[in-house]
Amino acid sequence: MQLSLSLSKWQTFAWLIGLSLSVPLLFLIVESFQPDSEVFAHLWDTVLWDYVSNTIWLIVGVCLVCALIALPLGWLTAYCEFPGRRFFEWSLMLPLAMPTYLIAYVYTDLLDYAGPVQIALREWFGWQSPDDYWFFDIRTLPGAIVMIALVLYPYLFLIFRTALREQSFKLVQASQLMGKSPSQSFFKVSLPLSRGAIVAGLALISMESMADFATVHYFAVSTLTTAVYDTWLGYYSLTAAAKISGIMLLFLFLALTLERLSRPTQVVHERQSSVNSTTLYHLKGTQAWLASGFCWLILAVAFIVPTWVLVDYAINYFEQAWNDSFFLYAWQSLKIAFWVSVVLIIMSMLVVFNQRVSHGKRVAVPGKLASTGYALPGTVLAIAVLIPLTLLDDKLNTWFEGTQFEPGLLFSGTIFALVFAYVVRFYAIAQGAVESSYQRISPSLDMASFSLGRNRLSTMLSIHLPLLRRGILTAALLVFIECMKELPAALLLRPFNYETLATHVFQYVSDEQLELASVSALFIVLVGLIPLYVVNRSMEQRS
Repeated sequence: MQLSLSLSKWQTFAWLIGLSLSVPLLFLIVESFQPDSEVFAHLWDTVLWDYVSNTIWLIVGVCLVCALIALPLGWLTAYCEFPGRRFFEWSLMLPLAMPTYLIAYVYTDLLDYAGPVQIALREWFGWQSPDDYWFFDIRTLPGAIVMIALVLYPYLFLIFRTALREQSFKLVQASQLMGKSPSQSFFKVSLPLSRGAIVAGLALISMESMADFATVHYFAVSTLTTAVYDTWLGYYSLTAAAKISGIMLLFLFLALTLERLSRPTQVVHERQSSVNSTTLYHLKGTQAWLASGFCWLILAVAFIVPTWVLVDYAINYFEQAWNDSFFLYAWQSLKIAFWVSVVLIIMSMLVVFNQRVSHGKRVAVPGKLASTGYALPGTVLAIAVLIPLTLLDDKLNTWFEGTQFEPGLLFSGTIFALVFAYVVRFYAIAQGAVESSYQRISPSLDMASFSLGRNRLSTMLSIHLPLLRRGILTAALLVFIECMKELPAALLLRPFNYETLATHVFQYVSDEQLELASVSALFIVLVGLIPLYVVNRSMEQRS
């Protein structure tokens, strides 16, 4: 039987996907303009501006700390030779696998008044009470900034190091011939040429910082993200939550606009065909060991210490943590992640293939519409999804009123809401990976297939699909891991008495009992290491 789909049907599928996944954002914007004279007015008059100021300080602080960590690390591993450089090129990305709330709990446990660090200080110096000495309070806004930065700095590190490796070394060598020191070359050559990459990395970090819910909630720092969560669960005001979400959308728009405006208007053309594999500076003696020491310090603080603590918890509390709840919540998380990955692979294949075979100015519009959900923080996305699904449930119950069938909360009160939210949020990841793989397939293969009498669907299944296996696997893997780690949307959209591993661990973190969920926490971290391995292997193959 011959498989056949006309071009108009491909376009129809693509537009249906794009419009369906952009519906939550549209409903959120409309809902944010609805009148709500009580709840939002009360927040406006009391605490809303504290939320806004804390959010701004959080974004600025995290970006600054990430820059102070990532830029020196990127320059050292890209341009310098020192002991352990090859190891640090990939190991410094490991903190991305650590959820922020885990690292926040670990350091709170270590650095609190009753923690081992302060206990040791009191024993060494003979201090008797908090009045005898000063020790910083980690459960504050500065503490949240540091915790989030320790997890997010690898974004900027990876982007900046890649930009440096793709630059022509001749420009830096020319600055050396002009008598510039390594530090002067860094500030006057490397940083200006990498400005676009740096701002892109900081824009991504700012969006992730604003989206963080667990750490600021655990540290009792009020931001716009926690405001959306508290407004919905505390006041049950969907409109007020939508209005606060609208403010967050303005921040996201500013971050994206800044990233676009930062792109240099002047293009520097370099004779560079591949990624540089050599180093410019061979550090020796004290400089070499200082470079290694700085890398080891960041890696230890951001990944080794938290992981070691979690392993210690898992060993000491294994009997309590290795229980039926772990297997149940792991199964539920794995099941959701699997189906979301499958759905997104199918959707992204349809949209990207339509872009490949169709022509016109609007061919990329469906993909852009479908990708709008990725920039939304989890709490904002949850509200955006709840609005249309709640309306749909109301309409459905009205239609069946007076009959024996009572749908109830068929969409907004079931696992469908959570799966739909994940699909909206992570579609951009799947499309990006599939689109990148499609670009490596020559259009001549399509023409050869069509000339042999194959239609579009047959060409996609028999020609493209085998060539896209690695890209599809990468896309599915990245989506799978993100679903396993997603917390804010799961907290707001999960059905009653339904837990994922992320919500299960966070509940114990909130109760100061992470030890009892240490196996679940370690499982999340170990699963999060998989995409880092894939990214590292991909970079090694291209270098």
